[in-house]
Amino acid sequence: MKNKEHKYIFVLGGVMSGVGKGVVTSSIGLLLQQKGYPVNLVKVDPYLNVDAGTMNPTEHGEVFVLRSGLETDQDMGNYERFLGRDLTNEDYMTSGMVYQSVIARERSLEYGGKCVEAIPHVRDEILSRFVAAATYNGSFISVIEIGGTVGDFQNELFIEAARVIKMEHPDNVLFVMVSYLPMPGTLGEMKTKPTQTAVRDLNSYGVQPDFIIARSKEALDEKRKEKLSVSCSVNKDRVISAPDIKSIYEAPLNFERDGLSDQLLEALKLPEKRHASLSAWGRFAKAVSNEKAPEVSIAIVGKYFDTGDFVLSDAYLSVIESIKFSAAKLGKRAKISWVNSKHFEKGKSTASLSKFDGVIVPGGFGEAGIEGKIKAIKFVREHKIPYLGICYGMQLMVIEYARHVLGLKDANTAEIKKTAKHLIVDVMLEQKQHLIEAKYGGTMRLGVYPAYLKKGTMARKAYKKEIIEERHRHRYEINPAYVKKIEDAGLIFSGTSPDGVLMEIAELKKSDHPFMIGTQFHPELQARPLAPHPLFTEFIKAATVRKGKKH
Repeated sequence: MKNKEHKYIFVLGGVMSGVGKGVVTSSIGLLLQQKGYPVNLVKVDPYLNVDAGTMNPTEHGEVFVLRSGLETDQDMGNYERFLGRDLTNEDYMTSGMVYQSVIARERSLEYGGKCVEAIPHVRDEILSRFVAAATYNGSFISVIEIGGTVGDFQNELFIEAARVIKMEHPDNVLFVMVSYLPMPGTLGEMKTKPTQTAVRDLNSYGVQPDFIIARSKEALDEKRKEKLSVSCSVNKDRVISAPDIKSIYEAPLNFERDGLSDQLLEALKLPEKRHASLSAWGRFAKAVSNEKAPEVSIAIVGKYFDTGDFVLSDAYLSVIESIKFSAAKLGKRAKISWVNSKHFEKGKSTASLSKFDGVIVPGGFGEAGIEGKIKAIKFVREHKIPYLGICYGMQLMVIEYARHVLGLKDANTAEIKKTAKHLIVDVMLEQKQHLIEAKYGGTMRLGVYPAYLKKGTMARKAYKKEIIEERHRHRYEINPAYVKKIEDAGLIFSGTSPDGVLMEIAELKKSDHPFMIGTQFHPELQARPLAPHPLFTEFIKAATVRKGKKH
């Protein structure tokens, strides 16, 4: 270890996934940061994927793109939103990254002819990445979330790496287990046995949790705290209740009321520098959960909703949160509805969209549900319903305009129909060879790029500046051959790359539509709780105006 005094907090899951390890990690990071300690957060994804870019969003949730362009797990989005700052490549790792690095070193004879094995070589690569993340960020405390749950085969080497750090520096490492306590309806009683079993599984790796975050529908009672304390050998004061809450943004406030940050610092033998300053965060959390705030109804017209008989909203997580941030800033409450674009292709009338105050078509890939999205866009354009199109949502907005205003009936995107007479959206020049060679992972136009905003446009008014930087994730672009013809017909490309080649923002004039804007980039990736994104804020303003006119 380079820094013997560096502190590590490992967050692991017990019983089941999806119960809030990412929120716990984010909350701990926020609290310690507000205490005055330099903190970095790391997400470990045990998958063999090299990054999250090739994962199916209906199974894994959205892909969150860092400023650098690295495609990561959605938890990285929560980390950025809670900390209020951009994260780096060093803050994310997958099993695929680790093995790829080890194999590359083996091929270069960097192991000096030794047999390369999981222990020590893969484990040591993981250790070096933990240290590199702390060093790069200049942090004093690393909070590292290991994805999945205890007992997952693919997690073993990551837990082993954490165990080695604990063995070498016992006063500098804590383990926090986030575990679910079910309340079976037929029993009417909170059960601790699954968590006890999870702790025994963790013990089998040579690791003992220092804290248990007990997730459940209701708050943990004293009897269950005592039972977990005795059965799991965890101090009763370190069994922290985490009942269901209205908003994830209440979590750090609840943890602070329970003194979690002070207990963590005490366990790490660190002095309490100051009280966590959470007043601004508290005001935001109150606003975002205010059920008495005036409501605006927003429809997200997407296609990544199908997962058996359930709706997976995680595919559009950052979009959802961005809506909430802007609504809270304006003293409103967003009521979000999921509209499956595939249903419009099966005969459902787009007139159903008239009940909403605003409509968003987010990003996506492929052909499924696209004609349904185009029908939805045509309806909101003709009926002047505020619209925000993101990435594919912008491209389809331009295609819809070309079909129904310019009369180019065969207008399409090369992503769907390469032989279309009018390819309004075509593959970017630098992407063509990637597609020919079937190089899909990590090859899109990714990360931050600048854009120039034209004077007198809605986009320029929203941002209040001429040059912006936004995060991208796409292979296709508006075909430059059609730009003049489209603009002559009334659609404005208000944002372009500095050289004027790439169309970054499309919009209709205020006189033609109250708010119809599409962005090639993903504005949701840079929205923060205390700093909402201006385009989402202007969209919610327009939706509020529409609501006022309906009543």
